[in-house]
Amino acid sequence: MNLQQPHWRKPHEGEHRFPVSVVVAVVIALQFSLPRSLSLSFQGWICALEVLILIALYAVSPNRIKKHHPPTRFIGFALTTVMTISNTASAVKLVSELISGGIGTATQLLASGGSIWLTNIVIFSLWFWDLDRGGPGARAEAKKEWPDFMFQQMSDSEYAPSDWHPKFFDYLYMSFTNASAFSPTDVLPLTRWAKLLMLLQSTTSLVVVGLVVARAVNILH
Repeated sequence: MNLQQPHWRKPHEGEHRFPVSVVVAVVIALQFSLPRSLSLSFQGWICALEVLILIALYAVSPNRIKKHHPPTRFIGFALTTVMTISNTASAVKLVSELISGGIGTATQLLASGGSIWLTNIVIFSLWFWDLDRGGPGARAEAKKEWPDFMFQQMSDSEYAPSDWHPKFFDYLYMSFTNASAFSPTDVLPLTRWAKLLMLLQSTTSLVVVGLVVARAVNILH
């Protein structure tokens, strides 16, 4: 019997927070640039709150995420929650505008719908990244044995170096493919919460993309 522990179950050096912070900053800018008709009346304050939480998060943990730190993880959850509420409100308003025919040109429709869709991808990637096996800090310390998502590199060591571990970009890619294909592709959800999150993302993406494309085609004709 081979009792050797898989490489992804072993402690590792963690990953840098900076790339994640840059992606979040871009999403905040996208939310701020949405038309007023697709934003909450206090959208400016929401974006300001997101910036403040992001700065606080980066100030507390500016370097590698090497350890599970509950206060830092709570701040991260707060930021992702605020972003989720804001983008959900925008998606609901977009669907309402599409049904009522209130959106302007096809270009404006595609730009607004694309912005909400891309923001949705990043938000779900943050949830995936921060929940899988207890979050990036817990993964670095190998606190939890069983994964919530099975990456191909985890199932077959021939496809990855011995020190491979999933990082934020892997979750971002997974989120993009799930939102594009409306179903899991090369990364499999193993736990019920992981399946539920992917189901919610696929459903949201299907509704937004379907209505936006249908409405844009109708406008062009």
